[in-house]
Amino acid sequence: MPVRVLVLGAGFGGLELSARLAEELGDEVRVTLIDKNDAFVFGFSKLDVMFGRRTLDEVRLRYRDIRKPNIEFRQETVLSIDPDRKSVVTDQGVHDADILVVGLGADLDIDATPGLRECGREFYSPEGAAELRGVLAGFDRGDIVIAVLGGFFKCPPAPYETAFMLHDLLTRRGVRKACTITLLTPMGKPIPISDEVSDAILTLCEERDIHHSHATWVDHLDPAKGLACLRDGRSQPFDLFLAVPVHRAPRVAVDSGLTDDGWVAVDRATLATKFPDVYAVGDITSAPVPRAGVIAEGEASTVAEVLIAQVKGGPEPPPFAGEVICYVEMGDQTIGKVNVNFLSGPAPTARFTPPSLEGAEEKRHFAAIRRRRWFGQ
Repeated sequence: MPVRVLVLGAGFGGLELSARLAEELGDEVRVTLIDKNDAFVFGFSKLDVMFGRRTLDEVRLRYRDIRKPNIEFRQETVLSIDPDRKSVVTDQGVHDADILVVGLGADLDIDATPGLRECGREFYSPEGAAELRGVLAGFDRGDIVIAVLGGFFKCPPAPYETAFMLHDLLTRRGVRKACTITLLTPMGKPIPISDEVSDAILTLCEERDIHHSHATWVDHLDPAKGLACLRDGRSQPFDLFLAVPVHRAPRVAVDSGLTDDGWVAVDRATLATKFPDVYAVGDITSAPVPRAGVIAEGEASTVAEVLIAQVKGGPEPPPFAGEVICYVEMGDQTIGKVNVNFLSGPAPTARFTPPSLEGAEEKRHFAAIRRRRWFGQ
């Protein structure tokens, strides 16, 4: 009988894991991939939508196009998870598995920041990015604040990428001098593991007159006064507030008992949870690495190696190294690249490649490979 693998969440992690298992185990595995959405969107594509490069429909990759044998995609909403029994209830039925992998990501908690729902806008969901497209196209005067509202959030470079692309947009439209751009973040520096990358990003901010305040927490927004009220007593005025909302593990994962201190704890080498034959990947975990699609993909690859070794036998696979390449939009349609390794040595390392048009082409190639592997496009 084939091994039944149930994968919750069809993001970077779920897609990569499903593809690897189907490719390398063939008829020895049956993968059921569940997601509440009907399509996948690369995280970086949200910026393309937000700044008018592409429409939301153009960047959506439909899960129905997955054609790999031994993968069944089901568009369903997970209602409950029993990690002891490896059983999941959705809005369409019950799924039992031999191996359960949880990759449900992190939810955006708009209400965690008082006032955000009334007078701010988030740009971290595809829908939020799409709604901002028209707003930014019509903005020609005033103060723009880009704010990170929680300590854990997806894609640490994204707020800076947004600032650089916003600068370019306003400059092309001839209204940059009538606008201010300010970035607020609780992080001490843009990329905590690399002074070189952080300094490069901050230099670009200075060159573009993008103000920034690090180690800064927003407490709440005052809709009547148009102020971001900070924990240290200061305030920052805004006409347009662009938020990276507080991230939370989905309630269904918390209620299942999978989480500790808000996130799913995993073995850093194998991504196994405290429940036998239950693994977790991506933004939902408390693994000591940033939350990012490429990280989730790397974690999924490690889980795939673990499961393939279990089914086929053979030596224990190497532990998850936390080794990834991150592409960073740095203005003028150029892309910088950061090669990072979080877990292999005594301390994380990072190597920075300055922004270039060649970097932009490499990023397009990165996306094309995954569209082809995961969706056959």
